[in-house]
Amino acid sequence: MKSELKVLFYLKKNRTKENGLCPVMGRITTGKTMAQFSLKLEADARLWDTKAGRMTGKSKAALAVNSRIDKTNLLIHSRYRELKENRGEVTAIQVKNAIQGIASTQDTVLDHFLKMNETMFSRVGIDRSLSSYKHYVKACNALCCFLRKKYNLTDIPFKALTYSFIEEYHFHLRVERKFKPSTAAGYIIFLRKVVRNAVNAGIIGCDPFLGFEADAVTTQHKTLTKEELEIIMTIDLKLNLQIISRDMFIFSAFTGISYVDVRNLTAEKIVTMEDGSRWIMDKRQKTGAAFSVRLMDIPLAIIEKYKGTGSNGKLFPMPCTGTVYFSLNSIARRCGINKKIGYHTARHTNSAFRLKTSKLQEVFS
Repeated sequence: MKSELKVLFYLKKNRTKENGLCPVMGRITTGKTMAQFSLKLEADARLWDTKAGRMTGKSKAALAVNSRIDKTNLLIHSRYRELKENRGEVTAIQVKNAIQGIASTQDTVLDHFLKMNETMFSRVGIDRSLSSYKHYVKACNALCCFLRKKYNLTDIPFKALTYSFIEEYHFHLRVERKFKPSTAAGYIIFLRKVVRNAVNAGIIGCDPFLGFEADAVTTQHKTLTKEELEIIMTIDLKLNLQIISRDMFIFSAFTGISYVDVRNLTAEKIVTMEDGSRWIMDKRQKTGAAFSVRLMDIPLAIIEKYKGTGSNGKLFPMPCTGTVYFSLNSIARRCGINKKIGYHTARHTNSAFRLKTSKLQEVFS
């Protein structure tokens, strides 16, 4: 039975350059469907045999173009036979996608990445935070950008993943996009998670990450010394946003609670025990894990200072993260502290400093 597949190679003459070179195109026809694609090479229009769909002559350029056409033609017929055996009916676009590495019959990386992200989104507010979900989205977008730029693809089958692909992706993140080692390593970890899920599901038999190691990242948590924390606590501030940002930072330095958990703190989460001590009993928004923190003098003084100022039942009038970051670093400069300070610095700072609080207590009275 005669195959319904037809393949034609031709020149895109409306893109002819001054030197007579034109892009070489291919056209796949199966039944009533048709798909065009570029071979990403050029041929001399003066030496092109339109009927044969090839170049004439035996010049080096002609032999190279004809060799590429022959290989592409062979690949098209091979992929068509595979699809025909698996699916029965085959469209031209399916054959085109197959030769370009986007076979619809195969499990693809971005498709599974998106499904993993959908699962993560369904867990937001339960055991994952919105910010965590956004990291997954950014990692997926970075991979999508790489596939378009490097391979002109919208997706790639798992079976096409190789060790070299991963190295190229890591190079793209570090060198071409100039990401910090920690950011690049994080994006690689997200891809690795997608691949591990595929291995566990039996989609691929061999992990392409075997032997791959990203740049070693040494994390140095930024902390404040006892003296630096004391200066920030006692400096005289005039701007209200700076005062609030400083006080919230100090509250976390002495309790170890994150920005989002301080922002969501309500009076109901403050529990008084039989011995009179007061504790924060809450769950972390990021992980859903329960935690309890005993409130000492300074955190209690801050709670009393801002009593009744929060909105929607919240204890504190917490500014947004950008305002807090800007305020904290303005305060640090005034204090002569040559460090970039984020709110998370408070959690890494030793909150067990046993300061002489008689003078410090006045700040929060």
